[in-house]
Amino acid sequence: MAKNTISVWYDKEAEAAARFYAEVFPDSTVGKVHHAPGDYPSGKQGDVLMVEFTVAGVACVGLNGGPVFKHNEAFSFQISTDTQEETDRYWNAIVGNGGQESDCGWCKDRWGVSWQITPRVLMEAMAAGGAEAKRAFDAMMTMKKIDVAKIETARRGP
Repeated sequence: MAKNTISVWYDKEAEAAARFYAEVFPDSTVGKVHHAPGDYPSGKQGDVLMVEFTVAGVACVGLNGGPVFKHNEAFSFQISTDTQEETDRYWNAIVGNGGQESDCGWCKDRWGVSWQITPRVLMEAMAAGGAEAKRAFDAMMTMKKIDVAKIETARRGP
């Protein structure tokens, strides 16, 4: 296990989530699956307790901790994309698998984990600052899934 690992709490489906992420995102894998050595408040001995996995190269562990804690937007995975096709692929995989659209490039997967599917062109516009950043920001504020062509048009300005 990596020295610094993101721990993500799930009710009961950490392994299903990890396998989904490994199918969708490059440089993502499912590692060891740990079973509970004894009964615990939301499960029984032998149930999947923890799953080691990576998402786009980032080490994670999923914990099946039960329904006590719920996900919210205070934590999200941000995935940078290079093209509209890549943006669409990730967005559609998350939303189309029981997830939910939100605003400004955010969505949630079916387990409630938040994702930011963020084209690099948007981040480059924001880093440029000034009027270019303001135009790109204003365009983004009208979107759910980010439209790369509209961000590029906004960057160029009138």
